[in-house]
Amino acid sequence: MATRIDFLHQDCLEGMKAMPASSVDLVVSSPPYNLGIEYDTYQDHTDRFAFIQWCLEWATELKRVMHDDASFFLNLGAAPKNPLLPHQLLLALTQSENEPLFVLQNTFHWIKSISVETRSGETISAGHFKPINSHRYVNDCHEYVFHLTKSGVIPLDRRAAGVPYVDKSNIERWGHTDGEDKRCRGNNWFIPYDTIKNRDKDRPHPATFPIGLAEQCIRIHGNAEKTHMLDPFNGIGSSAIAAYRMGLASYTGFDIDEGYLNLAAERLNEARAQGEHT
Repeated sequence: MATRIDFLHQDCLEGMKAMPASSVDLVVSSPPYNLGIEYDTYQDHTDRFAFIQWCLEWATELKRVMHDDASFFLNLGAAPKNPLLPHQLLLALTQSENEPLFVLQNTFHWIKSISVETRSGETISAGHFKPINSHRYVNDCHEYVFHLTKSGVIPLDRRAAGVPYVDKSNIERWGHTDGEDKRCRGNNWFIPYDTIKNRDKDRPHPATFPIGLAEQCIRIHGNAEKTHMLDPFNGIGSSAIAAYRMGLASYTGFDIDEGYLNLAAERLNEARAQGEHT
């Protein structure tokens, strides 16, 4: 059955209020970072306290529409001069004088670029990052993906997002493998951006994440064919394309920028035309 995709030109807070409670199984999203990013419509610079309060508003409504066993994968980045934002928002979402909104169940590190030294001494670099010209800061090659749930005890399909064993003898040595050549990948996810030729055409949104990042969240959540996925900050539709590729039951995406939604629809149509299913 084809994935139902709904793009809604609407503020996510108002849009979610119209959704039934417990109707969403999976949320993958990256809200504005409040770091002065130049979006077409949204003004990404406000008082930090006001920004956190706004996030608590939409997160409260998000919790209401989430099923009790749903997962919320929250992608957040920082800036060298402003490194605390992800942690400040996370604390606001998970700590409260009353009942916290969410429990932090896992922290994943989205690795955009990495350099590793092989056993032979060769250094291999892979991925893409934005260089920083600074005497104080190093290049920032990662972002956070916080896995938030209502209870902190939601089962995950760890092998679906896993990797093969390098040492195949481990398959028989360890009873928990059940004879399958797949192990948990862990919390470091190396997912580089796709190579682009034209920034305006291929990545017109200033703060996108790769489709592969959303796909990894879908894999580890599991139960794809029954999943209704939500992205409150749809942007140009990376989450929607991932939902289509992975064969989810349905997807809902909100955005206040009509231009971004039009681009999302174009990208989704291209994926459909190419039959991009995983």
